[in-house]
Amino acid sequence: MGMLLNIARCVNVDGGKFTGLKSHDCHVFMQRLLPVGIRHLLPEDVVKPIMLLSRFFSQLTAKTLRKTDILQLRHDIVQVLCKFEMIFPPAFFTSMMHVMVHLPEEALLAGPVNYRWMYPIERLLGELKKSVRNKAKPEGSIIEAWVQYESLTFCGMYLKDVETAFNRPQRNNERSARPFGDPGRGESFSTNDMEVAHWFVLNNCDEIMAYLDEHEEMMKREHPSHLVAQKQRELFPQWFLESVNKLKSSNSPTYSDEI
Repeated sequence: MGMLLNIARCVNVDGGKFTGLKSHDCHVFMQRLLPVGIRHLLPEDVVKPIMLLSRFFSQLTAKTLRKTDILQLRHDIVQVLCKFEMIFPPAFFTSMMHVMVHLPEEALLAGPVNYRWMYPIERLLGELKKSVRNKAKPEGSIIEAWVQYESLTFCGMYLKDVETAFNRPQRNNERSARPFGDPGRGESFSTNDMEVAHWFVLNNCDEIMAYLDEHEEMMKREHPSHLVAQKQRELFPQWFLESVNKLKSSNSPTYSDEI
């Protein structure tokens, strides 16, 4: 997942533990991964409250919050904690568990959570801590590193022949990205996967719907009804390519480069 670290590095298989998780990693893990991981591992009466808690945080941290939803969350979290009391021992219920009761009220007063949380600040502080070289004077190290960063960033705006943050190609640049893996590393789609992707694009392209309808009528005349969909999926890509080439060679007015 692009929004957290490589969680495989934090797994201790022998001890059955996760180590080295940041606060945001724990947030994503609880909200996205935990409900999936425990679904078939724990009893149903244990899984349901945990999944309800994950859904509570998913709804609470949404970009858009409605007042009616917040009021419902305020009611739901009380029931979730009551179910937790039937499962976990009293030592489990620390002050942090009680804080969840007040989170909907806070969102009702201050607005969406993701515009107020501290994850960006913590990420910046983590970068600043990496720049400390002299532990006796950490502030001076941070200031020196920040001045260097600002200077290099300013100079990078005027360097044309050097790759900088301002002229570097985007990660998802269509000309340089490898959406089907990196052949140099042995990563590529199989022939079947490529055919499935190709058919998906053709079958969802509005510009060629007329060709799809024409080919479907042809398949209905040539094959039994239960084979029409299968035959169209197998034969349409090649038939469409040949049809477009014929239009191009004959300079037909119906041909266009977009097709």
